[in-house]
Amino acid sequence: MAKKKQFALSRFAPIAAQPVSGEMTVSELVDGAFWAYNARRLKEACRLFAGKMLEPDSVVGMSLSGALTPAGLGISCLVPLIENGFIDWVVSTGANLYHDAHFGIGLKMFQGSAEADDVALRQAGVVRIYDIFFDYQVLLSTDAFFREVAKQEEFQHPMSSAEFHYRAGRYLAERERALKLGRRSVLAAAWEYGVPVYTSSPGDSSIGMNLALLELKGYKLRLDPLADVNETAAIVYAAKESGAKSAVFIVGGGSPKNFLLQTEPQIQEVMGVAEKGHDYFLQITDARPDTGGLSGATPGEAVSWGKIDPQRLPDSVVCYLDSTVALPVITAYALANRPARRHRRLYDQREKMLEKLASAYRKVTSGAARGKRK
Repeated sequence: MAKKKQFALSRFAPIAAQPVSGEMTVSELVDGAFWAYNARRLKEACRLFAGKMLEPDSVVGMSLSGALTPAGLGISCLVPLIENGFIDWVVSTGANLYHDAHFGIGLKMFQGSAEADDVALRQAGVVRIYDIFFDYQVLLSTDAFFREVAKQEEFQHPMSSAEFHYRAGRYLAERERALKLGRRSVLAAAWEYGVPVYTSSPGDSSIGMNLALLELKGYKLRLDPLADVNETAAIVYAAKESGAKSAVFIVGGGSPKNFLLQTEPQIQEVMGVAEKGHDYFLQITDARPDTGGLSGATPGEAVSWGKIDPQRLPDSVVCYLDSTVALPVITAYALANRPARRHRRLYDQREKMLEKLASAYRKVTSGAARGKRK
């Protein structure tokens, strides 16, 4: 019996916790003290991201939902990840990109209280995002910024949301330089390093609301969500076709999660092009899977849709944690354990990647046509 127990336990790593000290780095704390429960999941997430997803042959897509940028996570985490080449393309809620712009144009957010009297805040012209406060004028100033930018001649045509965000990012970068702020905006960093940024619901944010107003006034800018579907699928197909791996880093859930993952069903199910699914899956979420919502859906469930390669399920980690806790830890761990990667500048390669995908689809359809003729 003793031998049986020893044999069974020999497959598992022993818990070898280290005493926590004030001199520990974040990386040392994660490796030495995170041994079970959600702490262990977080350690697995750190190691998956830094150890496998950031290999040179991996293309990393990130989805963002929840109020991350108002809490400063754009400046603290997302900008460093982009600057170091750790994120190659992004799908975000429009709200995260809108609130990101506050910092880029020199506006301020404040620590507040979730127990505040919201009627009193409204009367005082203060807006609340849980325990974040900011002046109502911040909204009006940011609205005005996006309207003035989108009125420019370079925006007066239909475009993908990536093209809109890339062009707007240049204006944010110029505003940061004029105000001598340093790099504060995710969109400005994405513009600088050629990281395409998509939004899965272009009208579902204050950016979309302001662009809708410009449409009423006769301006010609139109965001094309179908172009986004094709461009994001092309990014994934081009990566896999070149022999690289596709990694997805999902912060939160919701529509951005689906838009990031649906790239594989678009390739396989809709276009009929042979593919196996994403190779690496990392998600931070506080949603439960048993309610049937996408935000809590597991990697195993994603396999049934063709979103995840079933052979790669061991390279999937879900952390049931608050993103504002997990993302800084994962970022710090990656920066401590990985050198900067080359910037792929996928934005500059959109047309070439689209042609690769279109060519693969033409082969499928021409093959089907030949089969019918026979």
